[in-house]
Formats: sequence, structure tokens, C-alpha cells
Amino acid sequence: MKFSKKNLVIVIAIVIIASIFYVVQLNPTIKGYINDIKNKIQGKTLNKQFSVKIKSGNLSTDYDVDQVLEDIDKLSLNTVNIPVIVNIKSLSSNDMKVDLQSEKKAIELIKKLRWKKINIILEPYPWIKNGELYETNWKPTDINEFFWNWKTKVLKKLIDDIAVPYHVDALNVASNFVNMEYAEGYWCDLIDYVKSFYKGLVTYRTCWWYTAEWDEKTIKAYENKLNNKLFSKVDFISIAAYFELTNNPTNKVDNLVSSIYSVQRYNRKQNVKKELENLHNKWNKPIFFGELGFPKRNYASVEPWNPQSSNVVNNIEQANCFKAYNKVFEKENWLLGFSVFAIGKQGNDKNYYPSKESIEVIRKWYEIKK
Repeated sequence: MKFSKKNLVIVIAIVIIASIFYVVQLNPTIKGYINDIKNKIQGKTLNKQFSVKIKSGNLSTDYDVDQVLEDIDKLSLNTVNIPVIVNIKSLSSNDMKVDLQSEKKAIELIKKLRWKKINIILEPYPWIKNGELYETNWKPTDINEFFWNWKTKVLKKLIDDIAVPYHVDALNVASNFVNMEYAEGYWCDLIDYVKSFYKGLVTYRTCWWYTAEWDEKTIKAYENKLNNKLFSKVDFISIAAYFELTNNPTNKVDNLVSSIYSVQRYNRKQNVKKELENLHNKWNKPIFFGELGFPKRNYASVEPWNPQSSNVVNNIEQANCFKAYNKVFEKENWLLGFSVFAIGKQGNDKNYYPSKESIEVIRKWYEIKK
């Protein structure tokens, strides 16, 4: 029987696919590698060139796997930020421990995302006093002991258990560590340590800040953040973007846009966009909104960080806040993308879960024209 070149190519392709399928069944961890190749071919992976904007969602710590899969499609996401709980006893603790059940759940989700061409950002999530206290107030008594434990007990474990074997695209080494961020030497050492074991992308999420033209202390604090050498070590700079914008319970989109350029809150006149661009220019690193969220409430733009900014539910105000950020930042080359806070679980206490109106805005953000 004589084969044409076309038939021969088809036969070879079938053999290769069958071989890969067989090997994958023997070694499930290779799936991540194959998925990575597939993503690169389609231009849908997080890589050094950042050829595609990140359109992500932060998962609630109590996320439901099926809800996550539904939300990915609902919001048209290409990435998810998966938290792994790190148990911490108090705000003064130097020690901590990765929660094994949370780690197991993350692996279960990653396995389900294998063939969906979804990029993964892995995040150690501080869970202080059973979630009662916030990481922004965490202040260890011994900074040296804290860094050693965070590096060896948390990051190394997540690298060994999840990031490397499951080919995670990016690792967020820490988030919102307001009282530890000053220690740039420790951070530079920690990021070098992480990169010696993990070859994916590395980021750090800094907390939002404010400056006021009438308050020299706030300007100095911003300058300290701007010049922190830890940002020289990461592949992209993540921001928890809860910037206070207005004084109003409700706003039209144009007023919110104006406030991003000149904050109305306390008449600060902070130019949020300019300060973010300054951070990009200082270190020549892409900026990523690692948390972008607003409560479905009145006053959502006044205190975006406050899930109970008001007792009045307001889906439109939340959507308008997303619209304003979209208008200001979508076309900026230095912005790598955003991650919606928070998805993966619905309920009366999930004030940040996007409203129907917000979902429509998010779906169209970085929409690929077919």
C-alpha cells in the first residue's frame, strides 16, 4: 500500500498523540508541561514577553471548585489566582504553617484546570487567628525569624508541593505585608532564594497607598515604596488596588475617572495613575492589579477595601468603579492586567463577588475580537 506524504503526516501525528496520552497517564505531572507548550503555541501563557494581558480572578479562601470553573467562563478569564491558607496564631507571630487541606484543594483545582488553557498564579494567604485578623496589621516581633520561616516553611513547601510539579505559571511571594515591606535586603534575598528553586514568574503584591499634597509624610512614604529594591527582583509588580477615590455614596463613571487622576477623598489630589506609572518607570517592570475589587455597596469608591462600606446594596456603583478603571488603564502598555477580587464562592457575605452589571464590564475587558 502506497502512502502519500499527507497520509504519512497524519499517521505520525496519531502515533505521537497516542504516545503522549499514554505517557501522561503514567506520569500525570507531565500534563502541566504539555499544557504549557500548548498555551505557548496559542500565545496564551504568562511568559517573559507578556504577549497576552492577564485577565484573572482572585479566589476566596473558601472557594468551590465547580463555582471557580463556572466563573472562569462567566467572566472570560485566562488566569486564576489560587490562595493556599497559611495558618498564623497572632499579629506578632514569627512562625506559621501551610494548611494541608488548603494545599490539597489547590492541587485538586489545578488538575481540573489542566486542559482549559488557564494560567495559575499561586499565593500563600495569611490566615491569622482563624481569619479574624488582617495581614496588613501583621507585625512579627523578630524580622529575621519571620523571613527565615516564611522562606523555608511556606514558599519552599509550596514550590516543592505545587509550583514545580504542577508547572504553576507565577508565584506571588507575599501580599500586603505593610509592616515588613521596608526590609528590602531580606526581600531581595528571599526572591533570589525562590528563583533558585522555581523557574516560573515571581511577583510581590504591595498594598495600596495614598498621598496628599498637604501631607509631607504620605509623600515620603510613597517615595520609600517607589525606591524599594525588592521591586527590582520581581518579574512584574502586583498592586492591591483599593485606592480611595471619592467622598460620594454613588458616582457617575466620569467622576470616578476624574478621581483616579486627582483623588477627591479628603481633597488629597493624588494622581493614582501617575504614581503607578512612576513605579513602572522606576524599575522597568509591568504593573499588575493583583487585587481589583469593590464592594456591592454605596460608598464603594470611598473605601474599596471595606466590605461593609454601607448597608445599602448597589450593584451599579460597583460596576461603575470597574468601568472607570477600564477606561483609564485598559490601553496602557505598562499595565499587565488585573485580577478581580473575589470569585469562586457566592453568598450573602461575599460583598466583592461581581454583580451582573460588573460581570458585563469584566467580560468585555481585553476582549479578543473574533
